[in-house]
Amino acid sequence: MHRNFSLAFLFTILLSGCSHKMHQQSSGKLTSHNPVFEGWYADPEGAIFNKQYWIYPTYSAPYNQQVFLDAFSSTDLVNWNKHSRILDTANVKWAKRAVWAPAIVEKGGKYYLFFGANDIQNDNQQGGIGVAVADNPAGPFKDYLGKPLIDKFYNGAQPIDQFVFKDKDGQYYIIYGGWRHCNIAKLKDDFTGLIPYDDSTTFKEITPKGYVEGPFMFIRNGKYYFMWSEGGWTGPNYSVAYAIANSPFGPFERVGKILQQDSTIATGAGHHSVIHADKNNKWFIVYHRRPLGEMDGNHRVTCIDEMFFDEKGFIKPVKMTFEGVKKLSLK
Repeated sequence: MHRNFSLAFLFTILLSGCSHKMHQQSSGKLTSHNPVFEGWYADPEGAIFNKQYWIYPTYSAPYNQQVFLDAFSSTDLVNWNKHSRILDTANVKWAKRAVWAPAIVEKGGKYYLFFGANDIQNDNQQGGIGVAVADNPAGPFKDYLGKPLIDKFYNGAQPIDQFVFKDKDGQYYIIYGGWRHCNIAKLKDDFTGLIPYDDSTTFKEITPKGYVEGPFMFIRNGKYYFMWSEGGWTGPNYSVAYAIANSPFGPFERVGKILQQDSTIATGAGHHSVIHADKNNKWFIVYHRRPLGEMDGNHRVTCIDEMFFDEKGFIKPVKMTFEGVKKLSLK
């Protein structure tokens, strides 16, 4: 009796310990998992503010339902908090639909959110690229200009898919464009408008071969890496390619694709951004993809995977995963 009781008691303790361990493993994620948060979201802009990671995606839905933007924040790349409706067209009188591809920068204690709206098809329609401002990366963001910053087609570029790039000398540029054309323009210090170049032009085209939309630029070891999306966003062949140059104006000669569909993981992988965790010298690509079996063009999810470079500085092809990335604090 005594021996049986002891064994039973010991078994109970062991079971309790195992149960506790299993609970820890299930509730304390060690990797981000892909997608990193629930819901249909695309065109994610990744950023770091105040030792936190942020993602600003497009709400992936029919155009008339795209009237707001949500944001997500994390201290470790694994656990994400949702910030709902950080921007709403109710606060932007000229924006009515198709609010797309946010880009964000912090300057002088203010946060400036650049966004596309209305999916204009010609110069006679109202819409284009706007700017909103807030005192906090979680918003709420209010219309900054009361009108679009760019509301016309220049060099054939549809005014969508904006990215704001800070050069080594502190100058900010807006790089944007759909319809297979990409422009770069110089922003005023207060982001209220654009500054003409010395040759009196305002928009310079930097379109590389294969470009469709979704531009992104960063500097590494003094080189300018220019990245973009190719293919159709509703199809399986959506992908990311890149080029390297010595200036933000190029010329950009296409190197090749680094992100594309994987028949075992997902299709339609594209429209990305890059997060660089300086302290750890880790590079992450934040992108959207379409889960296998999903045929609806708007069924896109936001994912993160690590991005690596070879010894010559070329970007290695990104391996999409379901695991995502490991925990990484910025503190």
